[in-house]
Amino acid sequence: MAHINLENDLPGIRGLMAFRPTTAHPLNILAETLLRSDEGLTKGERELIATFVSALNDCFFCQNIHGAVAQYYATEDENLVQKVKADYQNAPISDKMKSLLSIAKNVQQGGKFVNKDQIEKAKKEGASDIEIHDTVLIAAAFCMFNRYVDGLGTFAPNAPEMYQERAKNIAEKTGYANSNPK
Repeated sequence: MAHINLENDLPGIRGLMAFRPTTAHPLNILAETLLRSDEGLTKGERELIATFVSALNDCFFCQNIHGAVAQYYATEDENLVQKVKADYQNAPISDKMKSLLSIAKNVQQGGKFVNKDQIEKAKKEGASDIEIHDTVLIAAAFCMFNRYVDGLGTFAPNAPEMYQERAKNIAEKTGYANSNPK
C-alpha cells in the first residue's frame, strides 16, 4: 500500500504516473531518451546500467522491470542480469561494461565518488565520452526514479511473468514515451 492514496492499484512507478500524469510525461521522455537509444551504448547496456543501479538502491520494482528489459535484449545468456547483479566484475560482460558499471556504482553512492582513474580506465577499455556521459546520467536518473518509487511506498509484484510481459511490450511496441501506465 502506497504512502499516499494513488486512486489506482498499479505497481511501482506506473501507479505514480497514473496518479500524476503531468509529472509522468517528462519522466517518460527522460526514460525514453536515456534507455531507448543505440548511440554509443546499446539499449540492453543502458537497461543493464539502470538495473544495476536499481539493485544497488534495493528498488525491487525498478530492478525487476528494467532487469526484464535488459534480459529481453540479452538473448545469448538467459541469466545475464542475475550474474551482473550478483557480481558484475566476474559477469560475462565486456571489460568496457564492467568499467562503466564501476562508474555507475560510484554515482549511486554520490557523484563526487566518481574519480579520474575510473574515467581513464573506461576510456582505456574503449568507452567514448558519450558512453561515459550517458552512464553517469542513467545512474543519476535511476537514483531519482528509485527514490520516487520507494519514497512513496509503491508496491511491487513478485510475479516475474508480469515484468517479462511488460518488458516485451516496452522493447517491441511502446518504449517509455508511448507507454500507458495502465
